[in-house]
Amino acid sequence: MSIDETTQRGTGLSRKGLDSGTVGLLGAVVIGVSCVAPAYTLTAALGPTVAEVGVNLPAIFLVGFIPMLLVALGYRELNSAMPDSGTSFTWATRAFGPWVGWMGGWGLIAATVIVLSNLAAVAVDFFYLMLSQILDDPSIAALTLDLPVNIATTLVFIALACYVSYRGMEATKTVQYVLVTFQLVVLAWFAIAAFVHVANGTAFDATSISAEWFNPFAVGSFSAFAAGVSLSIFIYWGWDVTLTMNEETTNPKKTPGRAGALTVVVIVVIYLTVALATLSFAGVGDGELGAGNPDNQESIFATLAGPVMGPFAILMSMAVLSSSAASLQSTFVSPARTLLAMGHYKALPKGYGRISPAHKSPSYATVAAAVAAAGFYVFTRLVSENALWDTITALGLMICFYYGITALACVWYFRAQAFSSARNVLFRFLAPLLGGVILLVMFVKTAVDSMDPAYGSGSELFGVGMVFILGIGVILLGAVLMLVWSRINPAFFRQEVLVQGTAAREE
Repeated sequence: MSIDETTQRGTGLSRKGLDSGTVGLLGAVVIGVSCVAPAYTLTAALGPTVAEVGVNLPAIFLVGFIPMLLVALGYRELNSAMPDSGTSFTWATRAFGPWVGWMGGWGLIAATVIVLSNLAAVAVDFFYLMLSQILDDPSIAALTLDLPVNIATTLVFIALACYVSYRGMEATKTVQYVLVTFQLVVLAWFAIAAFVHVANGTAFDATSISAEWFNPFAVGSFSAFAAGVSLSIFIYWGWDVTLTMNEETTNPKKTPGRAGALTVVVIVVIYLTVALATLSFAGVGDGELGAGNPDNQESIFATLAGPVMGPFAILMSMAVLSSSAASLQSTFVSPARTLLAMGHYKALPKGYGRISPAHKSPSYATVAAAVAAAGFYVFTRLVSENALWDTITALGLMICFYYGITALACVWYFRAQAFSSARNVLFRFLAPLLGGVILLVMFVKTAVDSMDPAYGSGSELFGVGMVFILGIGVILLGAVLMLVWSRINPAFFRQEVLVQGTAAREE
């Protein structure tokens, strides 16, 4: 059933004027991989995850992969029935009503805007690091510590990414093919080179791959296990960008869902390959190059690229730069299209629903996302660098929040059909139910743990950890904004635009 047909049936779903048919399966997967940003994510996440779970890093990556795949299957089913750029916002509204739907959309927007600011900051760090390596001048790398220079350069990166995204999916695809291909080639180079060192006996701490590495029950404690899973959920986040561009794909009902599931599979293969190569080469000890060395955890590739890749180590800096820059650009797709849908369906001011006549892209919403990301970065960086990184740590709360809502929306929307076939039991009931419950349990677990100041930078307010305050605070801010807008323009909240319903009545 097409969007136009569902509109005639009175559900309220409708097209928004985006450039349809511009993205195929390959393009969607490339953009999905770009948004996850494997090179950037691995250099930041490998060290902290090793610190929690040691050689069981591959097991944790696989455990984190399971809820992502389960949720992706639920997303696929919802997209097949209701291909709409609002994704979490639209689907949760149709399943649970306008209030839950609005909060689902807010969770996605808040998470992506925060990540946009972080991606820009990381791109700036590696931009100056790359320049210092090319020009053989270490002082250039220190420019990122100069606050005015850092802020100005970060704003330039955000503006450039916004410009490419504003120009629509064709421009986005062209940029992503180049940047994603480059980072994947470099990651493969790194992994192969590391394994060659192990085979030749020139590795730092050659460690034989063991089946025990893949055993999640071998992790020392449940707290370490939960912390590892929380980190692994973050590193998979971003694949759902393939769904937010569903109105622009060649087959809106099938391509986005397939691309989402395929993206998650591609990413887990990349992560496992690089993780095994890193552990085999460096081990998990706290020696000079050990993956367990706290000094190496902030950027594991910055430490290992030279010993593993030799004179070609600069390629890794370029890969992380291209990864963060590519993700910065592709991440604009999700908040811009969610804001577009919310404006289109009157859940936000109608300006957010504008489409660029020339580029068929969400013009106002894309610029709004860029302004929000820039403003957030400047504010948090001026207040305290701890505030910025604590907010990034709090992302796990928002990710689990809106993913969990969306997965359970699948279960509830298809509830009348859940047991009508074996396929429906698996894909419309069991998979999204398990995925949603796992993520909401992780939401509660992370919220409780983050009340301890030690969970983040150590900052606190009245004895409560800043990560908890920021994470829950952002969600509560959304609730306040929702209540304010419901008083200003109540049409959406009265279901005069989008109507709550179930699949059984509409198919």
